[in-house]
Amino acid sequence: MFLITLALQAATLGATNYSAEAPMKAPTTKPSFADEFNGRTVNTSKWRYDTSFNAKGWFNNELQYYAKDRPKNARIENGQLVIEAHAEVADKARFPDTGGQRYTSAKLIARNRLGYGFYEVRAKVPCGRGTWPAIWLLPIGDKWPDGGEIDVMEMVGWDANVIHGTLHTGAFNHAKGTQRGAQRTVPDACTAFHRYQLDWQPDAITIGIDDRAFMRVKNDQPGGHAAWPFTKPYDLVLNLAVGGDWGGKMGVDDAAFPQRMTVDYVRHWARR
Repeated sequence: MFLITLALQAATLGATNYSAEAPMKAPTTKPSFADEFNGRTVNTSKWRYDTSFNAKGWFNNELQYYAKDRPKNARIENGQLVIEAHAEVADKARFPDTGGQRYTSAKLIARNRLGYGFYEVRAKVPCGRGTWPAIWLLPIGDKWPDGGEIDVMEMVGWDANVIHGTLHTGAFNHAKGTQRGAQRTVPDACTAFHRYQLDWQPDAITIGIDDRAFMRVKNDQPGGHAAWPFTKPYDLVLNLAVGGDWGGKMGVDDAAFPQRMTVDYVRHWARR
């Protein structure tokens, strides 16, 4: 029964219990960190590729191999970052660290950890069945979920246009079915760019789209660090996963690939 319960929880990683309706607005000052993706290639002074679990296999039973510095999977195109997933075997001849995956994609992590402040990422996400794009933050290297996780945008292709914003901590996480967050339907999420926003403050975390909040969690829960570990800078992650407990709940449509997440810019205004 315990295993069955965990499987059911993993298939529904989003949460709907912290909905909010309020205006959000990015600062008008110059961001403290930004990438407008105006160069010819991915700026590796700002981003690094995460390939650390290719051989072992990625979390949540995901199916992708994350390539490093491979334009087919991550490139700058028309002033935008393209992260593209392909249905192709990651064979040993081309990918020595492969775990035998049948899909390739990319995962980029900002080199500088970012903390309190306002974040805005303008992006267009894929809707192919089996895709799982995400814009998120966590302290890589810390034990999950104790270190915390902030999911600014997640969407699974089989449930197209439903955007999730979620927090995970030691006390509130999807393994327990207690994750805190909300969702918002964006009818053209896969065909148009939208601004995915995070306002991270010591007393609350608010997530929104296009200047409108849809999720807010206050720092008013008992439990100390287990309830609110969001007190130090995190790693900002952009990735496009394939399959997995949630993304692959309805299978993967190989005929729909390649699929891409396109990012127009990333901006962060540090809290003064």
